[in-house]
Amino acid sequence: MTTSFLKVPAAGAEREEILRRAGQAVREGKLVAFPTETVYGLGANAFCAEAVERIFRAKGRPGDNPLIVHVDSVAQARTVWGDVSPSWERRFQLLAEKFWPGPLTIIGPASERIPASVTAGLATVGVRMPDHPVALGLIRQSGVPIAAPSANLSGRPSPTRACHVREDLDGKVELILDGGATGIGVESTVLDLVSSQPTVLRPGGVTVEELESVLGQVGYISQLKPGEAVRSPGMKYRHYSPEAKLILVEGPQASVLSAMRRLLVQQKAQDRRVGILASRETLAKEEFAAADLVLLAGERRAPETISARLFDNFRTLDFRKMQVAIMEGITPQGLGLAVMNRARRAAAEIIRVEG
Repeated sequence: MTTSFLKVPAAGAEREEILRRAGQAVREGKLVAFPTETVYGLGANAFCAEAVERIFRAKGRPGDNPLIVHVDSVAQARTVWGDVSPSWERRFQLLAEKFWPGPLTIIGPASERIPASVTAGLATVGVRMPDHPVALGLIRQSGVPIAAPSANLSGRPSPTRACHVREDLDGKVELILDGGATGIGVESTVLDLVSSQPTVLRPGGVTVEELESVLGQVGYISQLKPGEAVRSPGMKYRHYSPEAKLILVEGPQASVLSAMRRLLVQQKAQDRRVGILASRETLAKEEFAAADLVLLAGERRAPETISARLFDNFRTLDFRKMQVAIMEGITPQGLGLAVMNRARRAAAEIIRVEG
């Protein structure tokens, strides 16, 4: 298969023609990778079981890992969900008014029109309205909701640039739309509204604190219980991993810095190519001169800068052929919870140090 790679202009007739062609491709059952405000998605017609199944084959994605459906309006979201309860509807209205379009996926009862491959056989489905003009334009031109996981090979770091998608999926999909780098850099928050208490199944661009400001107390499931069904992407499998062995160090900043120094010495003594992934605050105190590569993670006081760079940094580690990567953990609060969720799932080893 030949993959077309099209850069989408910011405006104009060429942009509209590209989106029209891409929308037609979706209607025809083809796979189209596209940017959102979080990461790049790999899209197919959410009402077409055959097209959706092609997503799983292209990514090598396990069939028990459900997909998220992307829509361009509340009205279109209602074609994806089935009958909802009055309490669900009240909560949804509050959330949609505050956070849509945006990085919030809301789980509700699935419509009969949604294939089982989208929901992994569950009675529920996650839906979101992306806050990106290319994504919204593609959905509008296709005329159908678009099922879309991240546009990467299963287990690899999620793509935040079109070149990342090309690295993983060239020859496996029909079309890649290049809309530039994404902004948030980690996937959407997934919120289960079907349970008696609204529960975050995957932290993301909308924080738990922001949700609680609208709904009151919100639960959070950090990992599945043995035998529990996968209710959201990002709950079961090891994800987001660079090829380098990622060692995540968590704890107070001073203790983390000391541990990272010791790990660097140990790994270099074994003649390994070692990358360091650390905050601006930590790099100001330590140059890590023995490392083969030092990458700026962002700023601890601004976790949004870390989330925006996270997956791009993971891919840079692999491009520079690091064998080991030592990463500084941050406080798992606010957007930091989403950053640490991804880092912990990507890590081959987690070291927790005390102050």
